[in-house]
Amino acid sequence: MLAPYFHKTKIEAGCDEAGRGCYAGPVFAAAVILPKDFYHPLLNDSKQVKEKDRNELRLYIEQYALSFAVAMVDNKEIDKINILKASFKAMHKAIDKLHITPQLLLIDGNRFTPYKNTPHHCIIKGDGKFANIAAASILAKTYRDAFMEKLHKKFPHYDWNNNKGYGTLKHRQAIENYGVCKHHRLSFNILPNQMTLF
Repeated sequence: MLAPYFHKTKIEAGCDEAGRGCYAGPVFAAAVILPKDFYHPLLNDSKQVKEKDRNELRLYIEQYALSFAVAMVDNKEIDKINILKASFKAMHKAIDKLHITPQLLLIDGNRFTPYKNTPHHCIIKGDGKFANIAAASILAKTYRDAFMEKLHKKFPHYDWNNNKGYGTLKHRQAIENYGVCKHHRLSFNILPNQMTLF
């Protein structure tokens, strides 16, 4: 059972990211402010929810959230600043876009770069504990999956419509056969020997 909130009276935003461990594509993050009485029986950490249910939840969250925003940082910037900093930057960009200013941030994970003067709490496995973090995990995941499915149309041999950029066997074999493309994260050392970009 997810907790409906961390603080009873403060306006709090849950934040989570998707795509941190991928070989390709951006990292996405979402920030979500929910009503204190928000409830949906399927809401959970996005990794525990079926794709069909995630897409249903996305629409429900977008309809009933007091405010929500999604942002991304692309693979070029991930390579430049590293994936951890890129994840925090994507969260900051999402918080920037909220129409309501949060008084408290609930962050999934154990680390975060403070956002302005807004207090925050890092909560390990928070997407399975608090409704607003779970909602952020659903939005980040569904937006990123949709983005990778679009990229798949231009680069079908990497199987991104199925693996979403993660390092599956089929994805790794495609890198060996075709090399990497402009959407791959080169800082992740995914190149077998010396491969060229195309």
